[in-house]
Amino acid sequence: MGSFSERLKNVKIVRKLVYFVVGLVSYPGLAMVNKLRISGTEHIKDLPKQNVLFVSNHQTYFADVITFLHIFCAVKWGKKDRLGVPYYLLNPFTRVNYVAAEQTMRGSWISRLFTLAGAITVKRTWNNAANETRKGLDPSDTRKITRALQQNWVITFPQGTTKAFAPGRKGTALIIKQNKPVVIPVVINGFWRAFNKQGLKFKKKGVILSVRFKAPLDINYEATTAEILEQVMDAIEQSKKFMHNAS
Repeated sequence: MGSFSERLKNVKIVRKLVYFVVGLVSYPGLAMVNKLRISGTEHIKDLPKQNVLFVSNHQTYFADVITFLHIFCAVKWGKKDRLGVPYYLLNPFTRVNYVAAEQTMRGSWISRLFTLAGAITVKRTWNNAANETRKGLDPSDTRKITRALQQNWVITFPQGTTKAFAPGRKGTALIIKQNKPVVIPVVINGFWRAFNKQGLKFKKKGVILSVRFKAPLDINYEATTAEILEQVMDAIEQSKKFMHNAS
């Protein structure tokens, strides 16, 4: 079943159909029930079609990623810092993958469906239920992300959790060192107020959802993974200094 799903999500028409359905269902919650504020799309307008890594803080399992996909489609249709009428769903920009925990994507039929939108499923470095701990990235996970970068844009959440100011994972820095991608930092806010943890149900309406794209990072790819990770965490405003500012 897993290999069939992998093949299916690489069929262009299948991915376009998933984008259309998920986009149509999610649009009202982002742009009508709540208020989406987008900035910095000038930084993504002319990016190459491959080897681009978006790094972001994380507030819900699905609403964050779904919003990114809406924005990418809108930008490719010539819109700046707004979604407008979602006619972009008729021919969406689908050259995007996103990194997600394997366990999360197996959680429900909705998550399984959304896997077809381009999920790169990776094993968590910990499993609370099994009281199991792993160190580092699984090599097969690294290869999956590398293959995706060779063809598409990739969205990843270095913290691997929706908890604010959680430490970043060195795996993100390792991917950057190995692939030397264009790295675009993204800072989001408001999603945790508007949606439940899964990002599929409303907690509150009328919330301002902000998505701010920053300029590509100037990265020394020869730096250590610790140095690169520190630069990434500063850029997505999740490092210790931002935690102190928030408190």
